[in-house]
Amino acid sequence: MEPDRDASSAGQAFDPARGYRCSPSVALRPEPFGALVYHFGTRKLSFLKTPELVEVVTGLERHPDVHAAIEAAGVATAQRPAYLRALAGLAQAGTIEPRPPRNSEAEAQ
Repeated sequence: MEPDRDASSAGQAFDPARGYRCSPSVALRPEPFGALVYHFGTRKLSFLKTPELVEVVTGLERHPDVHAAIEAAGVATAQRPAYLRALAGLAQAGTIEPRPPRNSEAEAQ
């Protein structure tokens, strides 16, 4: 089994109660099925398999936490656990990352 090269960068567990963003090292190319994802750091190509997941991932930056991004994308309540699992995998792969606190968030802490 190969060691996970991204393990050090994924040092934190995925926490849907905090804000995330698409990694600056990632490019998304929209496709009819969802999107192609290319990570320039790892040189890995992957897929977002639904347009709704693309909407969640691209909307992460605009919402205070993952739950709000999922809700804003209109994901049905019954599908939310599957989306959380998918987002946890994207976080582990480095496709999404915790968002640094905004100035107003940093001042409140």
